[in-house]
Amino acid sequence: MILSQGSAVHGFLEASAQLLPDKIACVQDEERVSYRQINDMANRLAARLLQQGVAAGDRVVMLLENSVDYIVSYYGVLKSGAVAVPLNCEVKADTLAPLLGELQPRALIACCKSEQLLRGVDPDTLGIPLLVIKNPSAPWNSCRCRVLAWNDVVRQGELPNPGAAGEASALASIIYTSGSTGKPKGVMLSHRNIVSNTRSIVQYLNLTENDIQMVVLPFFYVMGKSLLNTHVAVGGTVVINNSFAYPASVVRQMAAEGVTGFSGVPSTYAYLLHRSPLQAYRDRLGSLRYCTQAGGHMARQIKEKLLLALPPHTRLYIMYGATEAAARLTYVEPERLTSKLDSIGKAIPGVTVRVLDEKGDEVPNGEPGELVASGANIMLGYWRDAAATARVLDEHGYHTGDLGYQDEEGYLYVTGRKDDLLKVGGHRVDPQEIEDAMMATGLLLEAAVVGVDDELLGKKVVALAVPLSAGCSQSEILALCLAKLPRHKLPGEIRFVASLPKYANSKIDRPACLALFQDQTDKGVEQSGPRLLPAAGCPTAEPASAAGVRDGHGIGSLS
Repeated sequence: MILSQGSAVHGFLEASAQLLPDKIACVQDEERVSYRQINDMANRLAARLLQQGVAAGDRVVMLLENSVDYIVSYYGVLKSGAVAVPLNCEVKADTLAPLLGELQPRALIACCKSEQLLRGVDPDTLGIPLLVIKNPSAPWNSCRCRVLAWNDVVRQGELPNPGAAGEASALASIIYTSGSTGKPKGVMLSHRNIVSNTRSIVQYLNLTENDIQMVVLPFFYVMGKSLLNTHVAVGGTVVINNSFAYPASVVRQMAAEGVTGFSGVPSTYAYLLHRSPLQAYRDRLGSLRYCTQAGGHMARQIKEKLLLALPPHTRLYIMYGATEAAARLTYVEPERLTSKLDSIGKAIPGVTVRVLDEKGDEVPNGEPGELVASGANIMLGYWRDAAATARVLDEHGYHTGDLGYQDEEGYLYVTGRKDDLLKVGGHRVDPQEIEDAMMATGLLLEAAVVGVDDELLGKKVVALAVPLSAGCSQSEILALCLAKLPRHKLPGEIRFVASLPKYANSKIDRPACLALFQDQTDKGVEQSGPRLLPAAGCPTAEPASAAGVRDGHGIGSLS
């Protein structure tokens, strides 16, 4: 186990490059790049940024897909002392422009596909002094900012590590939430936040230089970032696969590369189970040591099926976290998973999670309250949003907004979110409980419950669902749900869709689900049979892009 003893995030890369210079750090398609190569390119990028006037604390925006270039950019920006701000390169111009205005970046690094997007937001108007673009396809002569070609920056000369470690408390990265609970917020993470969480994750996953991680989650998403940092920290290897729209290709590559670890959000595993040859490849995944799941609640039914589908030696870690926690807060030990299948586990090393009431007092075991976390991994706050910061950070720690309880053994459970509860005819209804009951029918790939305005009830519970077969019917699902739910919690209507709207990290986009339902209502759609209503931007058949981490229009995400 390598793990640099320094306080800076880029120290992980520098330590691995020194001790394992020729070890393959990243595999992408036919490209295999060593730690020495990545560190050298990151040093060149850092030197050029400094030469162009980038200073400590300046923001550098990254509009890059998962790639070797992303890894070089992330660590190169940190080496320069600047703040890495990764954004979804599929973001729309009308979303990107205000974000850039808020960030006021000193530089922006873009991949080929983001070049046209940049023209749409006008870097001159936004006052961005420097653009670094991969293979610029059109002249930028009329642009007042300096434009450099990526290859000219990172492919020339050999330079030592910059040597400026900086303060552990210094801002390292700003990661935007998906906006699932309102306007996207820029989460400010210090070097200490990221380094401490990275060390904890390495400890409980027992990661070593022999680990090979399959990455299908975007690096701009906090969970993707943690996959990168943890494996670079131990001198492991990341295998980048940007084709999860075709999950069979991912499973085949996992077998071919001898992948030891795979990570995903709930929809990732739902599609692996039902839209990939995972079970057929079970005997070919001899190296798959573990799988991890975070990114929101995963139905019990999916966990149970996954435990049966994975090779018997593969350990499944169910985890819980948030962007505001630099990724991770809790996990369930694999050996306790079957007995604690509905739990999010216990706090990871170096983190404390308590269940508090509205007065800030800790509640007894079994009593409901809000999960509040503290530790060196908790964010500095939200970028230029003191009011939002004050709402979630206080002397008790970070208020997650998740409701839950702790059992007599100290295991934590999430029962819902404060801001997701629906008031239906005087009852408080938790969408998660209804979704779990729908998924327990075994008839659905995924489901989302939302509340639509109703004159009599205040809100009426409705659902969008992706059926596993064409023979599925609304009446069949409701009949099975009635065995688990009281009548007032049954959805008033279920509409079948080809796939649920999602953010770019594959988490369900509830506002978009509600908008889709209302749009179909406005068009006079009523449905009780299996005909699929296509979700916006989602195909009705394979490839299963709803499982892919690039559907939707999010900026980043909670973990």
